[in-house]
Formats: sequence, structure tokens, C-alpha cells
Amino acid sequence: MAHQEVLPLAGIKVVEFTHMVMGPAAGGILADLGAEVTKVEPFQGDNTRRLQGSGAGYFAMYNRNKRSLALDLKSPEGRDLALQLVGEADVVIENFRHGAMDKLGFGYPALSARNPGLIYCSLKGFLSGPYEHRTALDEVTQMMGGLAYMTGLPDRPLRAGSSVIDITGGMFGVIAILSALQQRHNTGRGQHVTSSLFETTAFLVGQHMAQQAVTGEEPPPMSVRRSAWSVYDIFHSAEGDRIFVGVVSDTLWRAFCAEFELTEFAADSSLDSNAGRVAARGRILPQISALFASLPKDELESRLDRAGIPFAPINKPADLFDDPHLNAAGGLVEVTLENGVRARLPALPVEFDGHRPGLRRDLPKAGEHSAEVARSLGLSEGQIEALMEHGVLRGSRVEATES
Repeated sequence: MAHQEVLPLAGIKVVEFTHMVMGPAAGGILADLGAEVTKVEPFQGDNTRRLQGSGAGYFAMYNRNKRSLALDLKSPEGRDLALQLVGEADVVIENFRHGAMDKLGFGYPALSARNPGLIYCSLKGFLSGPYEHRTALDEVTQMMGGLAYMTGLPDRPLRAGSSVIDITGGMFGVIAILSALQQRHNTGRGQHVTSSLFETTAFLVGQHMAQQAVTGEEPPPMSVRRSAWSVYDIFHSAEGDRIFVGVVSDTLWRAFCAEFELTEFAADSSLDSNAGRVAARGRILPQISALFASLPKDELESRLDRAGIPFAPINKPADLFDDPHLNAAGGLVEVTLENGVRARLPALPVEFDGHRPGLRRDLPKAGEHSAEVARSLGLSEGQIEALMEHGVLRGSRVEATES
């Protein structure tokens, strides 16, 4: 983000004890916004680095712009070093199971006693209540919270095609952190904030709960829903490519009819209202499907764009690497993977005065910044070397002796 010298969270110090997605996503958002985020990893490195299959991208996506401090938290020296780091921090983030941080001596009561201004963010499966002791996963709460039911077919619940609850739960954690930081301006004190997977899922399906409250009918899965609009469907172009089109207002309907010369529909006053068009979906959709199937994809998209109609090709994630829009204005950030391959991954989806937060630090190797962090806490080169030799601190001896 070369056009903005100071990022919004510059000067905020964050210590992150996290793994998997929810915690790293929260820390990653703060890091992209300019906070100095130090990821405290086990001596062997975060296990998330070694995941395969659908988890192979977790570390790469959510850990840029962070420093990595790898140390043995169970050793007295490692524990003291981490406590010293926390003592200078504004925020701590953790997403381990209930009680794990307390057993290590890094629970909120212990850390806030050392640093009263500390914002301590716990990212859990559940907020306070009968379930709070349970361990949860993204998929667990998608099933519990009704999202999998709304995503799949009536007899086949299906998780969403992304770790949407982990990521959104991390976002709510960031909202809580920023709110607590703002409150600290007035009170001078920090506090313990918590975000959770289950309650995040409930918030996301709240629209369907409200739908039932309004209509008196239990909503069916989105895959078999009764459409709220006459044209809100996937169609095929002449080449057989799929494209989604949504005509969701009276103004758009008129523009749609004009662009595609649908004079019969435009002249039919019974179609002037959305309710009338929904009632006539049975005769509208076959004609539109036939029309679209006669048009090349490029022409179809061009005409939809010209008329201002919402539309979308049915892409795969792989298609986004070459998306012209994402590549035009910093929408993808290039990072270096563990194997040395360079990959372009989505940037934080916000702009500040038209500019996107970018890359300040590449994905860290495990313990890459251990010596840098120790040095910033006042340790001498000899002390750093000794901690490495005794297996307390992991890092490069070259890095430990170079500034």
C-alpha cells in the first residue's frame, strides 16, 4: 500500500497464539491493516503449516504480514519470553480449547494482571451457555446452526464451499477487538472479548429465522427455495457456458426488456410488478432460457453489463488467479509458499482512499523472526544464541546475528 504511509492500525501490537483458520484469520486482518502481529508458534512450527488436502491453503492464506516467534512455551525461559512480549502488547488472540491457555499460564486473568490495558480475544466454538465447554469446528456449527441444511438439498445437508464460519467468526473477533480498543481510549483498561463459531452461524442464518417469523412458514433449503424474483437463475449461453442473471427490481426489468427486445413482456401490464412477474415465472423463464441459449457468452455478458443487470459467470476458485478485475488494482497479493513457489492470493477486501492494504511481510518461516523479537525485548546476542542452543527458541543463527 505504497500510497498510504501509515496504515490504520500501525503501532498496535498483537500477540497471536493461534492455529487453523479462525484465529489466524483474525490476526491476518489486523496484520493487513497495519498492526504488528507476532505469531507465537510451537517449537516445531504451527501444525497448520503441514496440513494437506482441503487444509493445504490455510497457512498460506491467513499468515502474511506477521512475524513468527517459535519457542517452547512449556520451558521457564520460553514462558518468560512470551510473557515479556505480552506485557508490551495491546492485543492477544487465542483459539485453543477451553482451559488450554490457563494451564500454560496465559489465560486472561494472569495476563491482564500483568498488563491491565490488554485486549484479550478468545475465539471459541460457543459463547457462554450450556455448550461452552464443547470443542467445535466450522463444519460442526454449520450443521448445528442450520447453514448446512439451508445450503444442501432437503435430504442432504451440505457445508458451504469455504470455511465461511471460521473466517466470519474471525471477522467478528476483529470487530470486538477494535471496539474494545476504542473503549480503552475512554477507560484506560482492556477487557476479555470472545467470538464463536456457533453464534456466528446463528447470526448468518438469522435472515431465515426472520423469514419464518415474518411468513409463518419454515424456509426450505436455498437449493429448492421459492424465488423472490422472476429472473434469478442460472442460464446457458450458445456455447453451453453457465451464467447467473438476477433481475431484482421494476427498473431492472424494464432495462432488461429493452436491451433484449422483449417487447411482448414489456407490453404486458401484468408483469409491471415483481409479484406479477414471480407468478408468471413459468412462462417467462423458458423464453429467456431459449433467448440466452442463442447468444454467444461474450455478447450476452456485454449486453447484460450495458443494461446494468446483475450477472455472473459460474467460476471456479482457479479462475480468480487470472481475473482481470482482481489483477488490475491490488486485489491479489503475491506471497512465497513453503516450497518457494510464488502464489497470488486475495488481498483484504477493503480500500482506504482508493488503495488496498498490501504485503509488508511475506509468509514467515517457522521461527523466522525469533531473534528479531527477542532482540526487541532487550536480549543480547549471547542470550539469544544460548536459548537456541538449549532448544527454547527456534531461529536461524544467521538471522540472530544480523540486523
